[in-house]
Amino acid sequence: MHNEISIGLLGLGTVGSGVATILQQHQEDLRHKLGTQVTIKKVLVKDTTKERVSPLDSSIFTDDIEEVLNDPSLDIIVEVMGGMDGAKQAIESALRAGKQVVTANKDVMAEHGHELLKLADEKKCDLFYEASVAGGIPIIRTLEDGLASDRIAGLMGIVNGTTNFILTKMKQENMSYEEALAKATELGFAEADPSSDVDGWDAARKMVILSSLAFSTEVRLEDVLVRSMKEIQTGDLEIAEGFGYTIKMVGSSKKDEDGIEVAVEPILLPNLHPLASVNNEFNAVYIYGEAVGETMLYGPGAGSLPTATSVVSDIIAACRNLLLEVNGKRLHAAQHALIIKEEKFRFAKYLHRLLVNDEVGVLTQLTAIYSKHGASLQSVMQHPVEKDGQAELVLLTHKISREQHLNVIDDIKGLASVISHYRIEGESSI
Repeated sequence: MHNEISIGLLGLGTVGSGVATILQQHQEDLRHKLGTQVTIKKVLVKDTTKERVSPLDSSIFTDDIEEVLNDPSLDIIVEVMGGMDGAKQAIESALRAGKQVVTANKDVMAEHGHELLKLADEKKCDLFYEASVAGGIPIIRTLEDGLASDRIAGLMGIVNGTTNFILTKMKQENMSYEEALAKATELGFAEADPSSDVDGWDAARKMVILSSLAFSTEVRLEDVLVRSMKEIQTGDLEIAEGFGYTIKMVGSSKKDEDGIEVAVEPILLPNLHPLASVNNEFNAVYIYGEAVGETMLYGPGAGSLPTATSVVSDIIAACRNLLLEVNGKRLHAAQHALIIKEEKFRFAKYLHRLLVNDEVGVLTQLTAIYSKHGASLQSVMQHPVEKDGQAELVLLTHKISREQHLNVIDDIKGLASVISHYRIEGESSI
């Protein structure tokens, strides 16, 4: 019986400080829930001489990671230092030492999660990673436990607060992309280098984690179709609104008899879809289950205390398993072989914006190309442009395969009537 459960905390930045605050302030609640004391005994920091506002005594700080990992008195290692190589090695070392591990590291779990979970199974240890996706939303636990009896057919979500904040400002306040990004940076929602967010790779890593869990298979980062939100141009949001859609940067994952498709891209959402009303820095994940039907989880996707709440929830789960002596009993091995869908089985609606010569027969040429590839058009609109002799055509397809979409675009490129700087906007996973 554990009279006290001891924690080694790797990192005391934004999330680590939140974890320390919650654990210190909620001691009475934790003792009531667990029947024992939960104490942070050692903390890894970059600089032990730095003055900090922290609820923890500086005497437990160290800048030597081995001092934490090799301490036999520690029961749980909490990794919130971020990064890739150092964090991955720390998690691996802790598991090999037989310690329970909690991490908030999406990069490590997306790229090395499969091997680390296998190691956890081998060492009969717990590896919890709720905070690696969508901050304060309990999506991992929902998929692992709440919907364990169901078969997940698909999920889609806004899992990056930076891009959602930018798109909200662009739509609601008519900001340009550059203005909205500057505002996001000013408020701390965007990093100094926002490329991982706006180019879709942050969300892609999260979709790797969610898809692997939802479909019990080993999805890899290279399996995700990723498109940048920088493809969204001036006027796109207004055009989408005219068709009854909102453009959002969405991660989606689907499974059927043809395989699995995973993507992160700007897509068209019907204005009445629940995800269309998720604004600013908030996240939401919409789940399709064969038995439960449709359900959605919504909440803050980042921030010190929301993310720390997920970390502490994992700590409590690890503590309970320690007290019950059932650590490492959850099997993480993939149940199904991974089959990624061919492009001819990936169906979506597409919105194409083309700048063309304003002359007789252009629309006939274009519709002939769509017809040639069996791509049915739902709607066609013409917008005026400033330059005489030119016109902008906006074509919205019915659901077609990605293969059809690419074939159509290849043929359109060969038309002399299409000006070289035409654009194609947005694949929709409706």
